[in-house]
Amino acid sequence: MLKSIGRVGAACVLVAVSSLALAQSYPARPVKIMVGANAGGGTDIIARMLADKYQAAMGQPFVVENKPGASNTIAADATAKAAPDGHTLLVATNTGQAIAPHLIKLSFDSNKDLVPVALIVVVPNVLVVAPNVPATNVRDLIALIKAKPDGFSYGSSGVGSTQHLAGEAFNLAAGTKAVHVPYKGSAQALADLVGGQIQLDFDTTSSAMAFIKGGKVKALAVMSPKRIAALPDVPTLDEIGVKGFDVTAWQGLFVPKGTPVEIANRLTAEMQKAITTPEVKAKLEDFGLEVAPTNGAQMTQFLERETVFWHKLIRERKLSAD
Repeated sequence: MLKSIGRVGAACVLVAVSSLALAQSYPARPVKIMVGANAGGGTDIIARMLADKYQAAMGQPFVVENKPGASNTIAADATAKAAPDGHTLLVATNTGQAIAPHLIKLSFDSNKDLVPVALIVVVPNVLVVAPNVPATNVRDLIALIKAKPDGFSYGSSGVGSTQHLAGEAFNLAAGTKAVHVPYKGSAQALADLVGGQIQLDFDTTSSAMAFIKGGKVKALAVMSPKRIAALPDVPTLDEIGVKGFDVTAWQGLFVPKGTPVEIANRLTAEMQKAITTPEVKAKLEDFGLEVAPTNGAQMTQFLERETVFWHKLIRERKLSAD
């Protein structure tokens, strides 16, 4: 009996030592961070910041690979089918993980084939207009759109994206008919907004902030429940009478199913160190982002709540990917 107990104890010690060795030896080669949007957008900015911090902490290159399209799910699909060894990561958004599964048919199960590692940031959406749109507030904008039905269009980072759903929900709430124009990423949509090819965008602050601060687009309202510190003079939609809006995006880190928990834990720990340093935290908050460090279990619970929220909105608004 004592020998058996001894063997069990020795096995437990061996497993613990092996797990520690695995975490310490990781990564063994360069790591890919998949992003489902073009370079220059909000998710790409977050991923590259994270890549720099991981590389400095772990001594191996962390390389961002952009695979835009299909509501951020091309990158998610590639990650879900990658080897579960921690050398392929995904910086994902609610577009791909909480919205797309209710709108389009996927070749993978977003809830089973990808494992949440941690929530990185929560990102408010902001209603911005082209510089040639003669509106200084949302009431004026609504009046302009109603006076010229179908004469206004809004961009998004793709069908089924947070921006798409925010725009359609705005149309329904305000009684407008702005036409949706999908792009492969926020950078392209914002470039066309600046050029006047589209008139509106319901983008994330992380993507739009540089354009707002540079005076290239006009911010008329934030879509969060309260004003944000980075844009203190921009009202919420609720303040100006367009009620019931709480549309925020987020970025989280995911790994393929089967990735050793020790590797996931190390990724979580290093990420939390990175985004809570005063330098990085201040930079993220300057973009209007809320730093939201969590562990895998907390991220899983958060994702479950998000999935319910977006599914309810899609059902109630009768939205589709068409």
